[in-house]
Amino acid sequence: MKIRPLTAENSDKVSALLSQAFPNSRYEDRLVHNLRKNGRKTYEWVCIHKNMFIAYIAFSTAYNGDTPCGFHLAPVAVNPQYQNQGVGSELIRFALRQKELRDTTIYVLGDPAYYQRFGFAPVDQPVCPFARKKDHFMAKGEKVTEEFTIGYEPEFLNS
Repeated sequence: MKIRPLTAENSDKVSALLSQAFPNSRYEDRLVHNLRKNGRKTYEWVCIHKNMFIAYIAFSTAYNGDTPCGFHLAPVAVNPQYQNQGVGSELIRFALRQKELRDTTIYVLGDPAYYQRFGFAPVDQPVCPFARKKDHFMAKGEKVTEEFTIGYEPEFLNS
């Protein structure tokens, strides 16, 4: 199993992987496609096993108003054949160690029981406009006390 940065020529393989991992949703595929198409700053890695893309992770800019304040982890996807085998965990740990991300705040909206094992913790601030359950919005890194609603790239709303 190898983890590599995503290259433009492999974006179709990621699209297929996202369709497999999220069979009832086109949102994730449209989101990453639109982020790339619109030139948004993203960090993307793929996990390859036997020449097959089995996992994918992306990070996009988080905002406090117009000012970048970290990155959002979204989406993370694992081919259903490889789920519950530690592939997603290994990919997340790998990505969080990369120089582009390791010294900044990372936000995620997801299952606390899963993401807390990577050092994420629920936060009071900032507030996530998409969080139905407050404890599902978490951060890893600098603690924020300033009150604000975290911003996302517009593609999160338009995908």
